[in-house]
Amino acid sequence: MTFTRIAALAATTALTATAAFADAHVDRTGWPESFTVGTASQGGTFFVYGSGWANLVADELGISGGAEVTGGPMQNMALVHTGEAQFGLTTMGPAAESYAGTNPIAPGLQMTGACAMFPMYQTPFSITTLASSGITSISDIPAGARIGFGPAGSTSDTYFPAMLTALGIEYDRRNGGWDDLGGQLQDGLLDVIAFAAGVPIPAVSQLEVQTDINIIEFTEEEQAAILEAFPVSAFEIAPSTYTTLEAPARSVAMWNFAIANCDLPESFVYAVTDVVMSDNERMVGIHSSARETLPENWDKNTSLMWHPGAARWFIENAGATIDPATIYGN
Repeated sequence: MTFTRIAALAATTALTATAAFADAHVDRTGWPESFTVGTASQGGTFFVYGSGWANLVADELGISGGAEVTGGPMQNMALVHTGEAQFGLTTMGPAAESYAGTNPIAPGLQMTGACAMFPMYQTPFSITTLASSGITSISDIPAGARIGFGPAGSTSDTYFPAMLTALGIEYDRRNGGWDDLGGQLQDGLLDVIAFAAGVPIPAVSQLEVQTDINIIEFTEEEQAAILEAFPVSAFEIAPSTYTTLEAPARSVAMWNFAIANCDLPESFVYAVTDVVMSDNERMVGIHSSARETLPENWDKNTSLMWHPGAARWFIENAGATIDPATIYGN
């Protein structure tokens, strides 16, 4: 299982005493000399968010670290489970499938070596077309439409095709990175892109600068049908998210969580969690979706065992009532 290194590793020099865990009093026994964070394709929110917090943690803790382009949540579960990546980003649906042994990357393997670290944000499911296509609703999508669902094995590729099938849409399924699919849509090689990513999605923001697009919402009936059939919750994309939107766009969403290899030292994961969760303003500066990267959202973990270092941080700093039976190693 290979993946391409994109972010250069951050400098390993010691930092100033203002860094939360950079002083000599912290037990760094067993800490890795470097770390990687599995994200997703370029042009998606996972890559921007993951690259940003990887660099932030590397800077604050004085450890070499950076982000990796991957196939997204399913592959990240596999990479973190095996320890090929120390950290990764996933969503609750793929996490549950990976624990159950139904991850398509390694069917039958229960990937219980990946533990919950901290809540990220909700991933809305949204549809984008060129305005010139005339498609203004899901029911307008013609039979056989060429739909880009993101990287193979991503949250979007795992759930959006099934959602559209449930809504009676017939399509020609295409995969690729978000930047690439955005270019294909603009060049007329795709009819629709079905995104599942934190908003604003960089590829959509870029598209609406370059051309006129439609952002398609679910009808109330379509939303209700999807809520009944899939592990998602109701969501509205705020009109301030994109210049194209003039009103809230009805959608559904799934929570994302950062994950850590369960065998990483407790003190290390505690320190990483502290860097990310103690200053939300810095995280929002990385990507606006981090407005939901808040301590009180610890309870959105519905699928994963907790890493003991992360669990201790939320118990001590956020008043979390985490069941000890859900903490790895207990």
